[in-house]
Amino acid sequence: MHFEVVQRLNAPIDAIEEALVDPSFLEALAQLPKLGRPKVLEQRPMGDRIFQRVRYNFAGDLTPTVKAFIDPAKLTWVEESTQDRLTHRTAVAIIPDNYSSIFECSGTIRLNEDPATETTTRTLSGEVVVRVPVFGSKAEAAIISGLRDHAALEAKALDEWVASGHNHPSVS
Repeated sequence: MHFEVVQRLNAPIDAIEEALVDPSFLEALAQLPKLGRPKVLEQRPMGDRIFQRVRYNFAGDLTPTVKAFIDPAKLTWVEESTQDRLTHRTAVAIIPDNYSSIFECSGTIRLNEDPATETTTRTLSGEVVVRVPVFGSKAEAAIISGLRDHAALEAKALDEWVASGHNHPSVS
């Protein structure tokens, strides 16, 4: 199932890109609901690009139907991304630690700055595939809904992080 999320961030593009690879910002995202503490596994500068691997675990509640297929304790994944500072695009792939035979997710984050207002538009787009008979499309829709909710909270955290000179966001 395809998804797209478009957001306006109240910060210049360079500040957004810096925050998204700042281990302190990533750790501060642990305050957001439904995700455990993100752990940076690898960051590798490659010229104008930065390759990054971050481990996440789901800390929210799952419905009984979902629990029939998914053990919440095994709902962990690595987000692999390559941020390109020249094109302001980031390729992202979600690599599940478990359930890789039934789940795939990948996409692109595009940043576009409006220099007059020092705001940045962030567009997240991609595909989520859940290969479970009967429930697959419902699971995809639920994942995309959660992704939208998380992206909204992350956008608020990014705005607060940049505005406060890199203090921990206080998302409530």
